[in-house]
Amino acid sequence: MDGKIITVALVGNPNCGKTTVLNQLAHAHEAVGNYPRVTVAPREYKISHGDWTIRLVDLPGIYSLSSKSPEERAGRDFILFKRPDVIVNILDAGNLDRSLFLTTQLIEMELPRVHVLNMADEARRKGIVIDRAALVSMLGGPVVETVATSGEGLATVLDLAIQQAGAAHQHHVSVGYDIHLEQAIERVGTIVKDLHPAELTPRQCRWLAIKLLEGDEEILTREGEHSELIEQVNEERRQFSRHHGEKCEHAMAAGRYGFIRGLLMEARTIPDSVDAGGVAIDDVLLHRLAGLPILLGLMWLMFEATFQLGGVPADWIKSGVDLVSGALRSLLPESMVRDLVLDGVLAGIGGTIVFLPNVVILFFFLALFSETGYLARAAFLLDRVMHLFGLHGKALIPLIMGYGCNVPAIMATRTIESERSRVITAMVTPFMCCSARLPLLMLFAGAFFGAQAGTMVFIMYMLSIVTALGSAVLLSKTILRAKSEPFVMELPPYRLPTLHAVLFHMWENATGFLQKVGSVILVGSIVIWFLQAFPRDVDYSRDYDAARVEAGQIQDEAERADAIGKLALAENGEKLEKSYLGRVGIAVSPLFRPLGFGWKDTVAIMTGVVAKEAVVASYAVLYAEGKESEGLQRAIAASMPPLQAFAFMVFVLLYLPCLSTMGALRREAGGWAWAGLSVVYSLGLAWGLAFIIVAAGGVLP
Repeated sequence: MDGKIITVALVGNPNCGKTTVLNQLAHAHEAVGNYPRVTVAPREYKISHGDWTIRLVDLPGIYSLSSKSPEERAGRDFILFKRPDVIVNILDAGNLDRSLFLTTQLIEMELPRVHVLNMADEARRKGIVIDRAALVSMLGGPVVETVATSGEGLATVLDLAIQQAGAAHQHHVSVGYDIHLEQAIERVGTIVKDLHPAELTPRQCRWLAIKLLEGDEEILTREGEHSELIEQVNEERRQFSRHHGEKCEHAMAAGRYGFIRGLLMEARTIPDSVDAGGVAIDDVLLHRLAGLPILLGLMWLMFEATFQLGGVPADWIKSGVDLVSGALRSLLPESMVRDLVLDGVLAGIGGTIVFLPNVVILFFFLALFSETGYLARAAFLLDRVMHLFGLHGKALIPLIMGYGCNVPAIMATRTIESERSRVITAMVTPFMCCSARLPLLMLFAGAFFGAQAGTMVFIMYMLSIVTALGSAVLLSKTILRAKSEPFVMELPPYRLPTLHAVLFHMWENATGFLQKVGSVILVGSIVIWFLQAFPRDVDYSRDYDAARVEAGQIQDEAERADAIGKLALAENGEKLEKSYLGRVGIAVSPLFRPLGFGWKDTVAIMTGVVAKEAVVASYAVLYAEGKESEGLQRAIAASMPPLQAFAFMVFVLLYLPCLSTMGALRREAGGWAWAGLSVVYSLGLAWGLAFIIVAAGGVLP
């Protein structure tokens, strides 16, 4: 321990509330999910508590200290090699049978511990009574009850961590095993001690012996140079299996669960009716026949409410943008700066920010699903069919995360042990409809499909799922042949979502959306405006000034106004086509001409490669000259028929991942070759489906 600086490691199972504890202690803003493995790598925070500086390290949510997954290795290696001053072991107070399995392994690593019984309020509501004094004695470290969502007990956690880190004497406890297994541990431990006399304490030698007898592949590899040790380990494993009819690792697991059962018999009183209500609800929501229709129905309600409820605040934002635009138009003198501000910055940002309410409402529902425990059950329902599509069961978590953003979703694939399964999941995750695509879907659904807009957005999300699963089948049957592996999906208890947790989800995603509006969309809108505003000197195909003079001589006032208006639109259109932006769009547009997309659509598609939100901003800038029209939606509605609009929605849904997603795909899949394959495949798939739609609808001649 160095002065008044200590290192504290947060360790716990997935879904024990560890990330919520972290957010409270470190005032961090990490994602909180009611499903496993939100954290996949250690993260460090520095906080002050009294006169102490605490290095708070959040380790991945794990069930054991094995080497079966990257997060288990990351957590174990940090504890083993970094040797934190104290471990804060987060336990689910209402599910100690499961949580304490990891604790038994932490006990064997001989580090000071503070045991945190989190979600204590839920345990109390269930009638569970815990004897903390008994737990302190049997776990060898202080025990504190907390409610992370409200902050109850968390200040005590830090006080106890500091106290434990500085304690001169620790109360040691041991997990006992079968007598023959203990003898094997002793024999292997003696050899380990002889090989590492100065490096390891006696209890560390015991821990290493246990891991070797469990057959931990990584530990066996590290000790592989000691042939005598490995021979002894193999012989002990063979002898134990022959005499007891089971493997060493199974006997050790039984010993740990025996320790847990005995401990809980002494320290916990639990009613017989615990979680009976949750079982009854699961009988309905996870029903073999009704479960999936219920899930689809809830998703349809979510998207319908997202569109319908978001309409009113979206109109308020639109009115506010129009008010600001009108005020600036009257205040600023005519100049290029005014055009940039109004037709570039304000048009691009205003055209995108109007969809903020829809994004917030979508994440409100996702937060409800996550906090109540239903999101994990949705994954369980889909897991029944995942293996039919060549996907690993753990692919469910990245795919669900993809609804928010594809980048962290792809990063979450590192929790999948099989390299081929991991690559397949990373490759198909970009097809999941992230929130960045939502503004475009809302814009087109509202412009072309009226009362059916919510249903159309639901169809787009369903199409994204079908495309991801279908692509997984194709990859698993061709270049990435691999068998799917079994996966046990933890079903957390049902919980009433707290207002704080739901608001946090909404605020986090709203601020992320606004950050993009204030950065990528702002810069993109300015660039697009400059490209469409220059060159200033355009060689027109006709003399519009002379034509306006001629039109001004028309006697009928209505005809005169109509003629002058048509001339203005024609002049603006020609100017736009001959701008730098128009030239680029027209040059690339032959690629999309078979789909019926114009050059403006081509420009929007191109900007969407940078960020999908930029598609809406591009349209807002490109149609900004139509200020006299009835708004962006109506301007777009006049530019193409509904079937072609549907084809465009499908294309933007499925085509190239954004640049950030490509970078994440390269890192997680293992090279640019996979990212390049994703680009070619997604672009070809999007083009092909859009072509089928317009061809089938008779749009093409």
